[in-house]
Amino acid sequence: MNDAIALPPFAAIVVAAGKGLRAGGAAPKQFANWRGKQLVRHSVEALLYAGADPLIVVIPTDGEEFANAALQGLGSIGLIEGGETRQQSVRNGLEALTTSAPDRVLIHDAARPDLPLGVIARLLGALKDNAGAIPVLPLVDSIALAIGSHMAGRAEREAMRRVQTPQAFRYGAILDAHRNWTGAPDAGDDAHVLAAAGGAVALVDGDERLKKITFAEDFVSEMPNFRIGSGFDVHRLVEGEELWLCGVHVPHDKGLAGHSDADVALHALVDALLGAIGDGDIGTHFPPSDPQWKGAPSPLFLAHAAKLVSQAGYAIGNVDLTIICEAPKIGPHRDAMRAKLAELLGVELSRVSVKATTTERLGFTGRGEGIAAQAVVSLQGK
Repeated sequence: MNDAIALPPFAAIVVAAGKGLRAGGAAPKQFANWRGKQLVRHSVEALLYAGADPLIVVIPTDGEEFANAALQGLGSIGLIEGGETRQQSVRNGLEALTTSAPDRVLIHDAARPDLPLGVIARLLGALKDNAGAIPVLPLVDSIALAIGSHMAGRAEREAMRRVQTPQAFRYGAILDAHRNWTGAPDAGDDAHVLAAAGGAVALVDGDERLKKITFAEDFVSEMPNFRIGSGFDVHRLVEGEELWLCGVHVPHDKGLAGHSDADVALHALVDALLGAIGDGDIGTHFPPSDPQWKGAPSPLFLAHAAKLVSQAGYAIGNVDLTIICEAPKIGPHRDAMRAKLAELLGVELSRVSVKATTTERLGFTGRGEGIAAQAVVSLQGK
């Protein structure tokens, strides 16, 4: 999970048992490709990254082959066959969790692949005082009541909300509510099931990124095919520290001071990657106020940023990194640095450039007080 946001333990159910007929295609839409991977894989990866354990994926009857292909390499995930309706599929998933009996459970539709961590955090936080919580968004258009093809009245949009998933529940409460459900065969929404049983359902802010993929045209990516990010970082040179640049140990009489291993080059590169996808900076994800990152190796930060880039549907086009210092000389280590960056990012060596320059003995770098680094990256839509 992302340790920069402390989340309580929770289980998750991803409902992927539908036929997905409106999207067309040979396979159900949840197993169709979207932004470089199968639709269901996006939200499963996001939930695993957030710390979901256990995680159940509810699949169609005879859908195990599709599911195994879509979720290959993701570790221990339970596959459970769904029922004739969504409500029955959710209940099957909830019953599968009885042996672990988690305190909290998120129930999510596979058709909403872009799942922000912040929504998960808000939902779990709301369960402190409520049996359930759902993410909602306001209505921005006027709402008309219809009878056939004619307008029959006006609805008050101020009192209405658009409901999204995941929806969060105290496990015992939602399990009992589903077991005791006597309403329509397909409840459609788990919050309605809980509310019918008398459970309080809190509303938290949703996110436009949680758009539901429904029709064939939704699979046409609206992402920009190309993005650029830049990063800049500075660290002081001090005695008694090791010097790490680009994940390579560089012999020198001084090292860089910082909360982590202070690899100024990797820090600039992390900020460039995060900037390219609009996801904050290194301090957002790994705050220096958090003692767990003291002395942490910077390749850990780079791996995190690269994973977020991939989850956003992008691949690294190229990396251009400039290290600014008077000493040590970067040239003898340049090839090792390029190779290490290519290894850490999983890209060809030809996509990585490492350069060095001085400031002609001007400023703090010129006086040997510190080292600066500047990084530029390009990303390509998958």
